[in-house]
Amino acid sequence: MKIDTDLAEDILKKAIRNGAALAEVFMLSARSLSVEVKSREIDALETSMDFGYSLRVIKNQHLGFSYSTEPKDWQRVVDDAIESSLFTGEDPCLDIAKPAACPEIDTYDGAIAAISEEDAIDRVRQIEDAALRRDQRITKVRKASGSFAEAEILILNSRGLKAGYRATSASAQIMVVAEDGHDAQMGWGYESNRFLGGVDFEMAGREAADRALRLLRARKIKTGKGSVLLDSSVATEFLSVLASSFSSENVQKGKSLLIGRKGEQVVSEKINIVDNGLMKGAVGSRPFDAEGTPSLEKRLIREGRLMGYLYNIYTAGKDNTASTANAVRHGIHGVPVVGISNLYLEGASDKFIYGHDELTGQIDRGLLVTEAMGIHTANPITGEFSIGVTGLWIEKGEVKHPVKEAAISGNILEFFANIAGVSRNLRFYGKIGAPDILIEGVDISG
Repeated sequence: MKIDTDLAEDILKKAIRNGAALAEVFMLSARSLSVEVKSREIDALETSMDFGYSLRVIKNQHLGFSYSTEPKDWQRVVDDAIESSLFTGEDPCLDIAKPAACPEIDTYDGAIAAISEEDAIDRVRQIEDAALRRDQRITKVRKASGSFAEAEILILNSRGLKAGYRATSASAQIMVVAEDGHDAQMGWGYESNRFLGGVDFEMAGREAADRALRLLRARKIKTGKGSVLLDSSVATEFLSVLASSFSSENVQKGKSLLIGRKGEQVVSEKINIVDNGLMKGAVGSRPFDAEGTPSLEKRLIREGRLMGYLYNIYTAGKDNTASTANAVRHGIHGVPVVGISNLYLEGASDKFIYGHDELTGQIDRGLLVTEAMGIHTANPITGEFSIGVTGLWIEKGEVKHPVKEAAISGNILEFFANIAGVSRNLRFYGKIGAPDILIEGVDISG
């Protein structure tokens, strides 16, 4: 079902008539096509269509909320939202967005919206074919898949805000197995973009094959301290652990590593960390956030120094500051919370940015980490972690052999404080991106 502006306006008017001081309607219509291929045959094909809307009301500074997927239920939704406000506490920080000019950003690709099942299947077959052609030691494809999605969003509120946009996204994923004698290793590949032309389906297959192949005949290493070069995908996983600490919601709840540290040097002066909702092609880009606040670019870390946190309207009110356009919603089923748009790490200046081979050449004794297991177990409040890793052992700037059954441990902030340099190849995995990152003085266990 398409977005119905008249329905949204009717909901808004009734909410105000029924006593809401402020009201906001969020409406979402989405369609997706997912394909899985195995041995060039279709393993799964799924099309989904979703529609829904939610209503937030503020009555006597009490929050009310309700939602539905049925247009005919709109009057009940209003009644339920008003009634639910009777059971929440008074909160002076509750508010909704004021109308404001939003930046122009292209988030919609007609090629994704119009893609046929046949075209989608063919593109996923390209992923599998590229992996299998890479080397005869690629013996199995566990899963090759692609997803193609479009969505339309409308936000209408009683302050006069009326904002909407359409967005698309496509992704390619694959998991393969490489075998050599009795040894078997897995590798994966991933690509995503808001535009079909920004997704290299064959590259995903080749990358998965290369990841698996370079780990064949892996050996154990001795325990000790050394340098660690994080592949961009692993660097992104580490950044995802730190990401939650930038949330003002977590700061206010005492669940952040960065409480009370604004203005302080918290990581290496060689890096910046940025959240940018305006990056072309990135899947987290949009003209405004989930409350209607215009998107912008925020430097959270500048030359290692913490510049600020991410806010939505509510958390900004609690800190007497402005929203940073970081309200997100997980569908229609809940009120906005704080989240990232496109979060990434970069070198603070050109003198800290190198080619991949240049970074490798700086390592006297250390490990290029290509896969990390269990990063989700890192403590987001203390920053402590101990995780299993695989990769390539490096001595005197040269790759010696693949490594298995190794582990690295430490503290996230100390980890990022010891960054010696980054590469030029910034890559995004979903909404988080990073280059390769060289870190010194890491505890490496065999």
